[in-house]
Amino acid sequence: MHEKSAPDNRATAGPFDVSEVSPVQPFIDLGSIKVTPRVGLQLRLDVDDSTKRVVAATLDCDGSTLQVQAFAAPRSEGLWHEIREQVVSQVTKQGGTVDEVEGPFGLEVRAVLPTADGTRRPVRFIGVDGPKWFLRGVISGKGADEPDNALPIEEVYRSIVVNRGIEALPPRELLPLRVPPQPGVPA
Repeated sequence: MHEKSAPDNRATAGPFDVSEVSPVQPFIDLGSIKVTPRVGLQLRLDVDDSTKRVVAATLDCDGSTLQVQAFAAPRSEGLWHEIREQVVSQVTKQGGTVDEVEGPFGLEVRAVLPTADGTRRPVRFIGVDGPKWFLRGVISGKGADEPDNALPIEEVYRSIVVNRGIEALPPRELLPLRVPPQPGVPA
């Protein structure tokens, strides 16, 4: 059994559980993930071509990219320890290099991945265990190249609100994402 991995101030500084934020706060509602709108933030939804299911949200801000996914997790146990080990193994198999370092959200994986054109690309894998959920983030671009200049994208990650929902789901099940409702368009 692994302890939950989260900053000590997660409940007050984020990422948040839906029970920890005001319901009147403005959000872009993606279902299990709510994103705080901000100037310069661009949002893309990643869709699995075979199932047409939204599988991740990708946020661009200030030269950095953050891909986020929320998963169901046990109430008393964290997933990040195990997922971090899998990330390290996967990156190593792909010929990348990894380093586990203490970051603003606890232990993170800083990796350098080989690309198709023969270059190498730095990436940061971050994770926070919340109440009955786990939020994974993958930072690339400036926030991975220059972690000291990653504050804007780290603030985006911190501002995310996870809505776990009430249905029983097995641990590691991807929490459902959806296209946000458009004003004036019937859902």
